Amino acid sequence: MKWQISAVVGEDAVIRFPNEYLLTNEFSSEKALINYRDLTAKTDLILAFGLVNANVLGDLDTFDNPTILFGALNKDLSNLELSQQTSGTENFTYLIKKESYLDDLKVFQKLTGFKKVGVLIERPLVKRLNVDEVFSSIFQELKADFKIIPFDSVGDISDGLVDVDAVYMAGGFLLNQEEVKKLAQLIIDKKLPSFTSLGTEAVHQGIMATNQSDDSFDQFIRRIALSVEGFINGESLAEMPVFIESNNHLTLNYNTAQKVGVPIKYSLINSTTFVGEMKNSLSRKTFNALEIIDLALARNLTLLSGEKEVALTGQDVRIAKSSYLPSITASSRSVYVDPDLAAVSLGQNPEFSTTGNITLQQVLFSEASNANIRIQRKLNQAQEEAYKATALDIVFDGFNVYFNALILKANLQIQMRNLELTRENLKIAEQNFAAGQTGKSDQLRFQSQVAQDKQAVIEAVNQLEQGYININQLLNYNLDEEIDIEDLELDGIFKEYSYEQLVRLLDNPVSREPFIAFLVEEAKKNAPELKSLKYTIEAVDRSLKLNTSGRFLPTLSLQSQYNQVFNRSGAGSTSPSGFELINTNYNVALNLSIPIVNQNQNNINRQINQIQIDQLTINQANTTLAIDRNIRSTVLNVINQISNIELSKISEQAAKEALSLTQSSYSNGAVTVIQLIDAQNNYLNAQLASTNAVYNYLINALQLERFLGYYFLLNSEEDNAAFNARFLAYLKNAN
Repeated sequence: MKWQISAVVGEDAVIRFPNEYLLTNEFSSEKALINYRDLTAKTDLILAFGLVNANVLGDLDTFDNPTILFGALNKDLSNLELSQQTSGTENFTYLIKKESYLDDLKVFQKLTGFKKVGVLIERPLVKRLNVDEVFSSIFQELKADFKIIPFDSVGDISDGLVDVDAVYMAGGFLLNQEEVKKLAQLIIDKKLPSFTSLGTEAVHQGIMATNQSDDSFDQFIRRIALSVEGFINGESLAEMPVFIESNNHLTLNYNTAQKVGVPIKYSLINSTTFVGEMKNSLSRKTFNALEIIDLALARNLTLLSGEKEVALTGQDVRIAKSSYLPSITASSRSVYVDPDLAAVSLGQNPEFSTTGNITLQQVLFSEASNANIRIQRKLNQAQEEAYKATALDIVFDGFNVYFNALILKANLQIQMRNLELTRENLKIAEQNFAAGQTGKSDQLRFQSQVAQDKQAVIEAVNQLEQGYININQLLNYNLDEEIDIEDLELDGIFKEYSYEQLVRLLDNPVSREPFIAFLVEEAKKNAPELKSLKYTIEAVDRSLKLNTSGRFLPTLSLQSQYNQVFNRSGAGSTSPSGFELINTNYNVALNLSIPIVNQNQNNINRQINQIQIDQLTINQANTTLAIDRNIRSTVLNVINQISNIELSKISEQAAKEALSLTQSSYSNGAVTVIQLIDAQNNYLNAQLASTNAVYNYLINALQLERFLGYYFLLNSEEDNAAFNARFLAYLKNAN
């Protein structure tokens, strides 16, 4: 203010601000009056600020010394006449931005629906002003309750924050930033929404919201300087205009609102400026890229199902091997025989008998069993490779949802800044209309643009929420789980990816082709899809051998049985004289079988196996071709994104400068509203393109790694060094 006044007045007068004349009233009306009278005798012009000074000066009828009162005064507490266009009082004028506790609390109630509010106000003001009476009238209109919480310092406030569901800072002008931050954290810890009559700086420190705009600060200082200049040039203070026009504007701390559980309504976006970081303050966990990958590999349902498929084929291998394990069975039976028949059986077939036996069967050699064991092993290996392919896909999906969420978060921030820019341009249009430079149509055009930008912000918010839903689904969390992601250190990630080296390789056609050929060769070596097909072909080939020459190999098995008669009774249960009945016996048999003709099924199976091998070989060739194509196409995409990164930076900077020039020209009436909107949209698109280019490059680089079957970020420095060594060796041999 000192600098502005001195600059505006220039050489018309000598301006001095003696430090001993900078006086404070400490919220005391008596001291304020003493200060004023003291300065009246010592100065040529008095500048007064604040509510207490306003009330003291408002009670005076005459002013012996020229006096300018300025500040933001609350019409609910001030006794100054705020309905006049000029002061009408000799030697006195005031520059006032009108505020209202009632207006603030109406907005606060719309935000939170509070029932009882704790009103924070300095203790001296509570003693000297009719605070209770004023707020009783206000809350009667709001149909809510309140309690006054007087304070001298932040430490006085905590005990008062009970039995209230919201906090309104009606005071606190003399609190410094650290004290406001401490107070904000105290209120957040108690999960209470907060609102302040101060400016937006308190919201930046953690208070939830304010309805006061900061756009009048520069205007205040300018108007004070012009008033001082007018006074020096002989203008009457009594005839100077007294009001500072300022539109109230809601500013809301996004993070504080989340922490205290106040929902962000879409209806607020049009008229609200959001401050704070675009992060989810309610998240139970904030993930970085590698944490998402680790959790996906441990929790993803598709991958867990794949593990079960591997386990099932492992059991198939065990079943196949079990054909060489012995089979032992025990059985018993009781028999009743016709007595007449039993009587003539010489004791061999008694009327009543109970017998038991134990049977052992053991395969000694079976080509079918050997083939099945090998087939199931190969199918198990094929399933393991399919699982590895799924794991590679899940890793890429993890990186993809992470980077997409970063893109969506960045896009939301850009869209919100663009909305603020449109509001700024609308103010310029309103000023131009007031000055007669433009018509009403410019204001209407920007009002329409504000509505469109509001919709763009809403869509960006929902898209970011969808991004978080995708992460939750991938990690097998509840879809409504509150999560957030860490921003990426691009310098670090580019270093990990040897970005500069990659740019040099791909920029030079001489090194590009060998590099691509090396990647294709590595991809074919690593590809689990090719390995899975290879194992499947080997399994079918083993089945083919079984159904050709293998079908003539014999099957050799061992069988033995032990028998026991437990009891005999009834007719024929005894043997004739001279004969002995044997109650125990056993037998051992060696079985050898050779298949001759099997209903032509072997020939049919052989033909089926041959068709399967042909089909799998075709799939193998197609997969190999697809790997080659994917590597080459993705390399071209990476080249595009590298170019896009560099060019989008230039485009964004140029668009920013062009917008600044166009905005200035429009303010002066030199260009049309269409040109300004075009410049703004061009800057918006340039920002989106510049931000997206970096993340799209990383996504394409990771897609290249997926096709390569090798993720550099997930491997050790030694493995990555070995990979680079293989490339250098390949490049040397290629030359």
